[in-house]
Amino acid sequence: MDATDYLARIGAAADDPLDTLIERHMIAVPFENLSVHLPEPIELDDDALLEKIVERHRGGFCFELNGAFAWLLRELGYDVTLCSARVARNGGDDGYGPPGDHMALVVDVRGARLLVDVGFGRFAARAVDLERRDGQPDRTGTYAVRDAPDGELDVVCDDTVVYRLDPRARLLTDFLPLSWWHSTSPESPFALGLTCSRLTRAGRVTLAGDRHIVTGDDGSREERTVPEDEQLEIYRDVFGIVLDAVPTVG
Repeated sequence: MDATDYLARIGAAADDPLDTLIERHMIAVPFENLSVHLPEPIELDDDALLEKIVERHRGGFCFELNGAFAWLLRELGYDVTLCSARVARNGGDDGYGPPGDHMALVVDVRGARLLVDVGFGRFAARAVDLERRDGQPDRTGTYAVRDAPDGELDVVCDDTVVYRLDPRARLLTDFLPLSWWHSTSPESPFALGLTCSRLTRAGRVTLAGDRHIVTGDDGSREERTVPEDEQLEIYRDVFGIVLDAVPTVG
């Protein structure tokens, strides 16, 4: 596979700016945990990620989405670093997840270190400059970066800490233990229910179990409960995921 197939998957061109690639990826490729409940293996290597996301038109969670996007960016000539992050609990008031709880990307563009994350669900639809300490407005909120202990960085959205980033380089295989835990442990939030969500031109659309939720950048929100046959239609028509049956939780 080459970058052409991946770019076609997200409706982008090789010479599009980085911010355009980010937003189009988030619109085209859903954040979803269906593999946990189908069940099917989650493999963290380039071939498996590209087969799932590009060829099968599926999505995934952070290790898969950011892992695949890192491959695309490197094919396009970007300098990409895989980084470990710890998800903040209650904005950090209740602590943080373990190292490797989340994976994000740091992209070097002409000497600027930019945080790129297409694998967190609702997150910035453009790169966040890690060197800046002022607010950086985005269609999904205002992001900021704060210095944290031991050289780590707190990534903040609308004054709430989202996660604590360790900017040191990691390998994709470093995330295998937490990927396995998130996909198998009954204590993982991904084991508790089904979620499939993607950015839209005007907001976000989500299917969380039997709840179909449409939110707008303007703050609007519509939510309704849908039966299983309509869930399958939404997976197919809204997310491009064709299923024979709705995955079973538990």
